[in-house]
Amino acid sequence: MTTDTPARLLTLLSLLQTPREWPGGELADRLGVSRRTVRRDIDRLRELGYPVQASKGADGGYRLVAGKAMPPLVLDDEEAVAIAVGLRAGAGHAVEGLDEASVRALAKLEQVLPGRLRHRVATLQAATTPLTSGDGPSIAPETLTVMASTVAGHERLRFAYRAADGTESRRLTEPHRLVSTGRRWYLVAYDVDRDDWRTFRVDRVSEPFATGARFAPRELPTGSAAEYLRRSMQRHQDSYDFEVTFAASAEFVAARLPKWLGTPDSLEDTPESPEDSRCRLRGTTTDSVRHVAFRLAMLECDFVVHAPEELVRAVRELGSRLSRAAQGERSAM
Repeated sequence: MTTDTPARLLTLLSLLQTPREWPGGELADRLGVSRRTVRRDIDRLRELGYPVQASKGADGGYRLVAGKAMPPLVLDDEEAVAIAVGLRAGAGHAVEGLDEASVRALAKLEQVLPGRLRHRVATLQAATTPLTSGDGPSIAPETLTVMASTVAGHERLRFAYRAADGTESRRLTEPHRLVSTGRRWYLVAYDVDRDDWRTFRVDRVSEPFATGARFAPRELPTGSAAEYLRRSMQRHQDSYDFEVTFAASAEFVAARLPKWLGTPDSLEDTPESPEDSRCRLRGTTTDSVRHVAFRLAMLECDFVVHAPEELVRAVRELGSRLSRAAQGERSAM
């Protein structure tokens, strides 16, 4: 019998979070209490904001339903480890669509994980190798979680930073937002020592440290962190226009190319067959021509690069290299 009321409520909540209806008698047996006590505990959970629905009948039944707000979850050991491993794997590789909320969730979960579960998470992470495209730098999940916690708590952040030219520096910042471009993570922050806004590539950050010093959030020069990052990247990198025609439908190409390259336009309104479909992609990018050539070559369709000439040469060189490899030539080695 569970005489500790808080412990019993947590056990009851854990049971109710399983997607099924629990008869009152079964809950009473599981908890070692009377059905009357179960009813009182259900009322306590409702007072705490958990939407517990009761059904009528000889024995009655209870189940947790969707409410207006999400109350705290109770996870068992296996569930906590599974979620932490999944979030760490996603945070460690700049997965498109994984935003700051996911990283904040990881920070909260790892903060309350017992030591024995932290060890299990680390062991599973070390033993797992994800299959990724390998075109983005890897990042320690701990770096992202520290940053996310300082963003959420308006707490100053110190870290070591390595610039593109290799210059090392120490930074004291007021972090504003984490932004994922699909291949990389960036921190948009106010640099206290330089008295100006800056963007930092997270894979170049080391030794992040939350100082504990709070700050009043400043207003960005632009409306959003994503827009500020975009403008910052355009200022610091040369961009170029490109144009490519594909022997495939716009839907086919759009589903296989990263969104940062743009959206293709169909060239035929009513093709006679799917094989006759063609589309054209025009856009502007700051990415290297070699990387764009590699992404184009990964598509399962024919294509023609119209511009720029640098991208045409990059595709031609990539094709020659692959052709030599297929023929077993070793002259380039």
